[in-house]
Amino acid sequence: MTARRGRPAGASTTRANILGAARAEFSERGYDTATVRGIATVAGVDPAMIHHFFGTKEKLFLATVDLPVDPQTELRAVLTGSTDDLGSRLAARFLEVWDSPAGSAGVALLRTSLQHEWSAKLLREFLLVRALRPIIHTIHTDPTEAAWRAGLIATQLVGLVVARYVLKLEPVASADRAELAASIAPTIQRYLTGTV
Repeated sequence: MTARRGRPAGASTTRANILGAARAEFSERGYDTATVRGIATVAGVDPAMIHHFFGTKEKLFLATVDLPVDPQTELRAVLTGSTDDLGSRLAARFLEVWDSPAGSAGVALLRTSLQHEWSAKLLREFLLVRALRPIIHTIHTDPTEAAWRAGLIATQLVGLVVARYVLKLEPVASADRAELAASIAPTIQRYLTGTV
């Protein structure tokens, strides 16, 4: 008898079980505290299965929030250069991503997070811990101050997404991307390096 080719039976169920367990663990424990071993235990699989399907803990996390972009690539682009214009780079890159086809998936994720607590927790974790914390920590070492600054930046970015892409408030919705980025950059820069 010859071996059957293709994906093993039950592979899609195993992947779905891992994703469900990961969503629960990341929502409850946060990215830093959740472990691959703990997620594997909840999913009823060996940790090697998680590495087989997703590779790393970070890639598993990204799969749970179903992000259409690689945040590490975006962070590298934002962090390249002086801290004096970090707010401008962050605003410009943020709008570039949201104006791209990836933005539609982002809007869907935001809408889901407003309806489901587990999704809101994952989005919060991603925005504050995986996206903004690395930016803030390049400037500030005090964790309390860094958390405060990241939260303030998040208010600007999430508010911008809601106004431009969800509610489509004019003139923000149809504003030129570069002009809009230039308008919000000073506020983001103040949250990054100014007095708050």
